[in-house]
Amino acid sequence: MFDNIYQNKTVLITGHTGFKGSWLALWLKELGANVIGYSLAPPSQPNNFEVTNLREKMTDVRGDIRDLDCLLETFTRYQPELVFHLAAQPIVRCSYNEPKMTFDTNVGGTVNIFEAVRRTSSVKVLVNVTSDKCYENRERVWGYRENDPLGGHDPYSASKACAELVFNAYLKSYFSQSVVHGRTIGAASVRAGNVIGGGDWGVDRLVPDCIRSLSRNRPVFLRNPRSVRPWQHVLEALGGYLLLGACLSQNPEKYSGAWNFGPDDGSHLTVLALTDLLIKFWGEGVWVDISDSTSPHEAKLLKLNCDKAHAGLNWHNVLTIDECLQMTAQWYQKYYRESQSRDLSALCIEQIRDYMDLAEGRLLDLGVKIATSKAVLCS
Repeated sequence: MFDNIYQNKTVLITGHTGFKGSWLALWLKELGANVIGYSLAPPSQPNNFEVTNLREKMTDVRGDIRDLDCLLETFTRYQPELVFHLAAQPIVRCSYNEPKMTFDTNVGGTVNIFEAVRRTSSVKVLVNVTSDKCYENRERVWGYRENDPLGGHDPYSASKACAELVFNAYLKSYFSQSVVHGRTIGAASVRAGNVIGGGDWGVDRLVPDCIRSLSRNRPVFLRNPRSVRPWQHVLEALGGYLLLGACLSQNPEKYSGAWNFGPDDGSHLTVLALTDLLIKFWGEGVWVDISDSTSPHEAKLLKLNCDKAHAGLNWHNVLTIDECLQMTAQWYQKYYRESQSRDLSALCIEQIRDYMDLAEGRLLDLGVKIATSKAVLCS
């Protein structure tokens, strides 16, 4: 899928002990990369980093992105060629309780990453992961484009908007100019929808909350059952990041900038609708509405427009929402019902390989359909 760009490359991931970061590390190892991870300890127990035994498969460096000296030491020691920055404080409700920590991590920590990239001559590509919540959300029914205004009602969303402004400043001042060690760095900031999949046990996240309840035969409690979100499997977003990273390595000037990676309209579902589907694929379960009008504000409607990624990268979502939830339920059922050793690395690799095969076939079919449609229009 990526023209062997990652084969034998040294790739540094911040946040590799988290949900998305651990899946990205596994995928990069499958692509033949030498993977370096820089992160705090895993954010939950259990966690995907440990249940896939990732420590034995990569270089695991423990550090805080707020610690610039530690970051610089790691970059200097390992000389990464590509950097994927995922480390963050990712929870909206937590940001209300810990606003300073959220801004220190998501803004100050991101500045430190960019400084480490700027000062390390080996780095050729930077993919900075923020969030779809970086946009000034006006609860509108059409999707936000990459050039729409940034903003944030809550500290988390505001911190991600700030991180985007910092990225843009570094892109224009350093990365897109041949002034840093005499080189141009291919740098992109990516904004994905709500990613789901096996191995996520984060707090205040819908699917992990559902799985914790379903695995114990308890009701699922829904705080915002009517909120609409852009749901997609974690491999969909990561596939976009990896594709973009490969393109940046080949043509940094063309592909640098902001990119959305969200699902098609069919995967924009309410929290309630997604929960019903997950219960269906789990096999049993019930939910209870505990919505409270006095709770801290969270957006009710959020959509992304991904026309830029469709046209510029030929990136499209591969999985239907049903397939996404089937894969997710299968992963957790393996963990809770079948696995004795609880080493899920083989299942993760199997799902990655199946996804790559499916993507190759479906995107080829899509390309044929588009070419046929254009031929018909021209005739």
